[in-house]
Amino acid sequence: MRVFLGPAGLPMASEGNTVDGIRKIKELGLNAMEIEFVRSIYLNEKTAEEVGKAAKELGIRLSIHAPYFINLLSKNRDVAEKSKERIIKSAVIGEILGADAIAIHTAYYSGLTKEVALTELKEIFIKILDELNERGVKNVKLGVETMGRKSMFGGLDETIELCKDVNRKQLVPYLDFGHLFVRNNGKINYSEIFDKMEPLKLDHINSQFAGMGKNKRGEFVDVHTPIGNYPPFEPLAKEILKRKLDITIISESPLLEIDSLKMKSVFDRLT
Repeated sequence: MRVFLGPAGLPMASEGNTVDGIRKIKELGLNAMEIEFVRSIYLNEKTAEEVGKAAKELGIRLSIHAPYFINLLSKNRDVAEKSKERIIKSAVIGEILGADAIAIHTAYYSGLTKEVALTELKEIFIKILDELNERGVKNVKLGVETMGRKSMFGGLDETIELCKDVNRKQLVPYLDFGHLFVRNNGKINYSEIFDKMEPLKLDHINSQFAGMGKNKRGEFVDVHTPIGNYPPFEPLAKEILKRKLDITIISESPLLEIDSLKMKSVFDRLT
């Protein structure tokens, strides 16, 4: 069992480039970082080699967040094709980085039923993985992120089903606990989540965590807030320790590494 904790992007305390950010994470006593390609894939192959080397030397586990501008089920063919290209490019750089997995906001339903969306995404991901294997990309995993908005593909059950149906070790769920909390109308059962994940027999689980805000009607929505009671973090930590899980938890809180350290303090207190 090993728990990896770190921020989504460069830590706030870092004033330099990505390598400097990795050094700061090590200095803080954390051991993970999610590289944010959300607006652009900003690392070229040469820089990715330097970043990957620094992370390996310092024992920092890397993951990636793919660009937000992805909708594999878009009715606009150009959007769908560019979405595939962004995933493939992220994976190519991720392989060079030595990243473990890529968080992907997969698709909107775009008028499709959940059943049809699942079938189409299965075919799309098989083709993407085939192309990646042809390019020699065989280690970095494509993470289907669980989503909070019900207009988007990313409920827990369908995410797990997609990964089971594709049946490749390179396609895995990327759990966002805040999103699952919102999608389930402000409720979360960590034990049930991990029970459902068991059939995938994953050696390592990639995940994200942040507090979730409310709208004017008092409903929980996908607005990231500092870690607090919604969703609660300590019950998650207890469940991880009980099951002795190997897991990465990326802080998507606005407080980034501050809340990563808060999570670390919870684990330290419980062990």
